[in-house]
Amino acid sequence: MLVIGSRGSDLALAQSRWIKKRILAVFPDLEVSIRIIKTSGDKDTTTSIRTGSSVGVFVKELERALLDKEIDLAVHSMKDLPTRIQPGLKIAAIPEREEVHDALVTPGKIGFTALPPNARIGTGSIRRQAQILAIRPDLQVVDIRGNINTRLKKLESGSYDAIILACAGLNRLNLQNRISEIFTLGQMLPAPGQGALAVETRSDDLETLKVADSLNHEPTSIAVKAERVFLQRMEGGCNVPVAVFAIVETDWISIDGLVISPDGGNTIRESVRVRKETADKAAALLADQLLERGGTAILKKL
Repeated sequence: MLVIGSRGSDLALAQSRWIKKRILAVFPDLEVSIRIIKTSGDKDTTTSIRTGSSVGVFVKELERALLDKEIDLAVHSMKDLPTRIQPGLKIAAIPEREEVHDALVTPGKIGFTALPPNARIGTGSIRRQAQILAIRPDLQVVDIRGNINTRLKKLESGSYDAIILACAGLNRLNLQNRISEIFTLGQMLPAPGQGALAVETRSDDLETLKVADSLNHEPTSIAVKAERVFLQRMEGGCNVPVAVFAIVETDWISIDGLVISPDGGNTIRESVRVRKETADKAAALLADQLLERGGTAILKKL
């Protein structure tokens, strides 16, 4: 019997069911169940996820349930997972990544350039806010909370003229038809780990580690780990104006990193391409370059 711990949102459950299906494809005789664990982020629907106290709000209770042996395996959206893992736990697998891009969602499928001046754009992310304002400083960026369906309802009610969501979440919920426009990576670089899942287990649970290992996708794992090294070097949590995307191509890895002022007025961006075995070192050096070029000053003002 293997128990998967999941948040209770539609997206979290879709992700956990996908993991369960992948496990059963390899271990068809294994009994697998999903247990919903309510997290701080789900209970508190008013505090902005832009605040410093928001780090790990979708993770802490799942990790506690792992340590207490209430569950054997936790499924997280990688971008929610703090860069430092609780002692006794480990990221046992990073499955193949979904789409990494961000999407604009509008009621009438209006494109980004067609949005009128002062249009209200809903996002809870400083990273998205900054990159939007760098392109269109005439827009109003307004905070938003809630899961994907809640945000879509707020959009439909007229509270916002547009919202920004990750393509990965919309894809996993079969809501691709709601996308008005997909931002290019040149327009909007994603959050570290965006589109990827983290499968977390107890570090001494050898049976579950063996099961989790079957889920790991090495190119995704190398790329996402490099992104997390970059984030940790930038001393950032899940909501800082920092973005990075890494992709493995055969023996090479390309890493594109960015730090940007919240008003979009100052963008510092660099990229590197190195042998994949030096991915973590290259990610750390890339972060150092951005910090030296003005990133430190930007982040100190937050």
